[in-house]
Amino acid sequence: MTDAAQWTAAATKAEQAFGPITVLVNNAGILGPMARTADLAEGDYLNVCAINQHSVFLGMRAVLPSMLRAGRGSIVNISSIAGIAANYGFPSLAYVASKFAVRGMTKATAIEYGPHNIRVNSVHPGFIWTPLVEQHLRDSGIDDMAEGRRTLNVLHPLGHVGEPDDIA
Repeated sequence: MTDAAQWTAAATKAEQAFGPITVLVNNAGILGPMARTADLAEGDYLNVCAINQHSVFLGMRAVLPSMLRAGRGSIVNISSIAGIAANYGFPSLAYVASKFAVRGMTKATAIEYGPHNIRVNSVHPGFIWTPLVEQHLRDSGIDDMAEGRRTLNVLHPLGHVGEPDDIA
C-alpha cells in the first residue's frame, strides 16, 4: 500500500481489465504500537503514517486520472473517530495524526475534484469489532475477549462496540 509504482500498476491493470475506475475504497490501516508520545519510536511513527495516511494519497493519486476520463467517481477513505477527536483507547500519537490527516486529505480532494463529478468522503467509525481491535486488546494486556468487549462497550453511546456490517 505504500509503494507508488505498485499503486500505478494496479490502477493500470484494473482499468485495462474492467474499464475506467470509478470507485476506490481506501481501507488499509494499522494501529501501530501502544506507546505514549515520548516513548514512540520514530520508525513506528513513520510506519503508521505510511500505511494509514500516505497510502491514501497514493491510492487517490493512482485512480483520479481514470475517474477524470470517466467523468465521475467516488472515493471513500476509511479514517477513525480518532480522526475527529482524540479519544480514550487510541494506541499512539501516530494513529491519531494519520487519521486526522486522512480527514483533511479527503476534504481537500473533495473540494478539488467535486467540480469533476468525483465525490470524496471519509468514514470515521469508533471501535469496530475486528481482528485489529482484538489484537489491540491483547497488546493492552486483555486476553479475555468477552472482558475486552465489555470494556469497550461502556465507551460507546450505543452501549456496544460496532460490527463491520454497521459501517459496510
